Amino acid sequence: MEGLVCGVREKHLAWGGRKIRGFLLRQGHAGVPAASTITQILRRHERVAAPAAPRGYRPFEHPAPNDLWQMDFKGSFQLADGQPVHTLGVLDDHSRFNLCLAACTDQQTATVKTLLVATFRHYGLPQAILCDNGSPWGNTIGEPWTPLTVWLADLGVKPVHSRPRHPQTAGKQERFHWTLDLEVISTRPHWDSYPQVQGAYDSWRPIYNHHRPHQSLGETVVPADRYQPSPRPYPEHVNPPDYPDGADIRTVDHGRISWRGHRWRVGKAFHGKPVAIRPTTSDGIYTVYYRHHPIRTINLSTMSPNTRPPSPRS
Repeated sequence: MEGLVCGVREKHLAWGGRKIRGFLLRQGHAGVPAASTITQILRRHERVAAPAAPRGYRPFEHPAPNDLWQMDFKGSFQLADGQPVHTLGVLDDHSRFNLCLAACTDQQTATVKTLLVATFRHYGLPQAILCDNGSPWGNTIGEPWTPLTVWLADLGVKPVHSRPRHPQTAGKQERFHWTLDLEVISTRPHWDSYPQVQGAYDSWRPIYNHHRPHQSLGETVVPADRYQPSPRPYPEHVNPPDYPDGADIRTVDHGRISWRGHRWRVGKAFHGKPVAIRPTTSDGIYTVYYRHHPIRTINLSTMSPNTRPPSPRS
């Protein structure tokens, strides 16, 4: 058994006692010792255990696959020639299944959209995607809607922004990035090219999804055990918004709409899009919608056309 334990550790240098025990049990081996005993075996054979993961927050998970995906760029690292590698990861909240892992040259909207289209075509559409408040899914001037999040809304995917100063809202993604750094990125003194990094990601991703037990799921459970593709296919053609008959519809022009003799700001990301204005239960207060998403409130009593649109929050 000691030889078996050490053999697993040689293939997966970042795995500790619990991970190796779960892996061996999953493989059907009999007489697998406790995780603490495996840790002692590693120490006895000078296979020092990996450093502990960063302390997390009380976990919360959505009840089913594809209820929520988490999407973020990992902090960049440099190739040998100094070029930055921006790693985009997409994770299913319920199962921790990794849906996309890409070594990117930039963090631009076009890059993210291309990768998401390929991911949607393969796995279908989630109900919502959690992303942070930075570019390309948010910006620094207070407008949570960007061309990327408007595109997600067009697909029927709700964009949700993490709350500032609440890192636990994206904790699973942060833990995934920590694991990726430990088990892949830090295993080489330097990386020579984007294809080399992507090749390493492509080799590790099946291990993470199908073979590496995830303690938060169960001792022997891997993400693939809990994930299944979405029944919502990616639409190659998106229909325009369908508002009810009689809705007060305006077309956004350079981020603003004309209504009741005033120019009201709704966000530049909606340029050229039709929006609907609906009264609320409060006198003189109206909500502007894009599809079924409320994007700003108009208060005729204050006549403040520059009020920022609300941000969808987790």
